[in-house]
Amino acid sequence: MRENAGTGRRETNWYVITGGPSSGKTTTVDILAKRGYKTTIEEARHYIDTLRANGEDADEIRGHQEEFQRGVLEMQIKQESDLDPNDVVFLDRAIPDALAYYRFRYLPLDKTITDALLKVSYKKIFILDPLPLVHDYARTENDIQQHRIQDLLNEAYHQLPFPVVHVPVLPPEDRVDLILKNL
Repeated sequence: MRENAGTGRRETNWYVITGGPSSGKTTTVDILAKRGYKTTIEEARHYIDTLRANGEDADEIRGHQEEFQRGVLEMQIKQESDLDPNDVVFLDRAIPDALAYYRFRYLPLDKTITDALLKVSYKKIFILDPLPLVHDYARTENDIQQHRIQDLLNEAYHQLPFPVVHVPVLPPEDRVDLILKNL
């Protein structure tokens, strides 16, 4: 593992798949996994699922936004710290997504997120254009919120020193092909 000169960031072979709610991130990551690539899970949904398994209601979980965002961030930090930087990995969201969500919820940035953002390193970021919004127990945003989150994700990732590729709305397999052609 090498460190980028002057930044303190370790170099990785990780690619981020991100985008606002209902942009096809998990579908894209699932196709990459089926094609044999190492992938990660979306920690926000995993966090909700974990608390629901303990009897908590999804609306109640999301009702405590600062606690929710901090919990998701801590799980994401743990997930990324457990990955081998030499492995090619496609992440279903990454630490900078937390910055977008903190901003979306007007939450103060704390030392955990600011320190984590100084250490992140990715080969490339793929931001998926949003699809029509589909609601479920974990995705509760409306159309306006979906697009605001998309804008905040773009802002967060474009502030970082990593290449960003915007992935248009295409059939899922075509999106994956486009991503793989742009590694």
